[in-house]
Amino acid sequence: MPPFPAQSNDFTTFTPARNYIGGEWKSPATSRSTQDVINPRFGKPMSTVAMSGAEDVDAATKAGAAAFREWRNWPIRERAHIMYKLRELMVRNIDELSWLINHENGKTFPEAKAEVEKGIECVEYGCSLPNLAAGNQLEVSRGVACEVVYEPLGVVAGITPFNFPLMVPLWMLPQALVGGNSFILKPSERVPLSSLRLAEMLADAGLPKGVFNVVQGGREVVEAICDHPLIKAVGFVGSTKVAKLVYGRSSVQGKRALCLGGAKNHLVVVPDADAELTAENVVASFVGCAGQRCMAASVLLAVGKVDHILDRVKSRAAAITPGKDLGPVTTDAARNRIKGYIDDAEKRGAKIILDGRRADAVPGGYWVGPTIIDNCTLDMPAAHEEIFGPVLSVVRVGTIEQAIEIENSNPYGNASSVYTSSGDIARRIMGSVEAGMCGVNIGVPVPREPFGFGGWNDSCFGHGNITGWDGYRFWTRQRKITSKWAVQKDQTWMS
Repeated sequence: MPPFPAQSNDFTTFTPARNYIGGEWKSPATSRSTQDVINPRFGKPMSTVAMSGAEDVDAATKAGAAAFREWRNWPIRERAHIMYKLRELMVRNIDELSWLINHENGKTFPEAKAEVEKGIECVEYGCSLPNLAAGNQLEVSRGVACEVVYEPLGVVAGITPFNFPLMVPLWMLPQALVGGNSFILKPSERVPLSSLRLAEMLADAGLPKGVFNVVQGGREVVEAICDHPLIKAVGFVGSTKVAKLVYGRSSVQGKRALCLGGAKNHLVVVPDADAELTAENVVASFVGCAGQRCMAASVLLAVGKVDHILDRVKSRAAAITPGKDLGPVTTDAARNRIKGYIDDAEKRGAKIILDGRRADAVPGGYWVGPTIIDNCTLDMPAAHEEIFGPVLSVVRVGTIEQAIEIENSNPYGNASSVYTSSGDIARRIMGSVEAGMCGVNIGVPVPREPFGFGGWNDSCFGHGNITGWDGYRFWTRQRKITSKWAVQKDQTWMS
């Protein structure tokens, strides 16, 4: 697999995305179609991806099962050493990985590099697991000890989205691999190229063949992963609609499933908020990564007289240059859908105070500029549906209680933030909102390792978080061992 050669935004092609099974690059088992991998900055193909099927999932599962028999017996410290080496390779090749994400996803180079750096942080957590995963032992009765050890499940799988092609797989891989499992990755068919470099780096780090496998494709591959009897657990990140389907289908088969869905995140802004901090932070939240992240600001709940803050938000957002400070959205269909939300809000009486519908940084690319829709009402789709673009919907409310009611009436529970200088207001709102990840004067409240990533309600199906210690527990199972070696004269109920 050659390195990705790009060192700028200039259009660059790359090798076709194939499957990686048993340590070898393979085409689908039966003749199938390919799909173009589009560079969204230019709106033209930079590669192709093989669309695989159930036979390929079966081949990857068998390769993983064969490798698992030896891999599970490696001491946990030796498994973690693979993560140390992977980290070294990622640091050494950080610019290459960043340019690859920039080209296949559309992020700006600094945003892509930040994604790689977060992925490295996830790998570093995997390096620490031998110190964290020590089982507990306790003498529970005279001469009787109980011990807990964490055992791998077997072959497990991750289904990951288009918006973070490298980071989200690394939410899952360190815990799953250090836990002793074999892993099958099904990347988004829109951004399959980062998975190629990840497979190469894991091989260079010394991971045995078959422990990590990649199956490219779409719905047929997802369904085969859910149905395969030898796959013991499934992690998923994507839309709520698909998260529900994957969770239900996997659970029916008796698998563990943890499926993260969509979001409609609310930022509550009150009059005492620091205007400069709030403006900078809100814009970074709704514009960053072209708004294509589940933690992005979506609705600003403006409490009372906050026009002086909104003016600064608008001024800061208007200074952003598409193509330089802002990347494209990933597909033409996404661009049209996002513009449709803006058009609809305008027809319903909302005021477009910053309009990004005519952004066109690079001909042929899928551009939407920063957009702010003021005076939204809750019946407007822009106010209650996930837009997934650089669009901020402003809903005016009179009280903090109204803001909390709006936040809690939406079906999602991913993230919520408040901008205030008052500790009392911050505590009231943080203690009342229905969201799993909350921020005070932080618009993208992503928990850093070792804290876990995961929302509530329709943003998460399954128990726990997908990163951190919860992630390790998800990919392992507890074995409880009760032992007695000493012979004592007296008796207890365990004698």
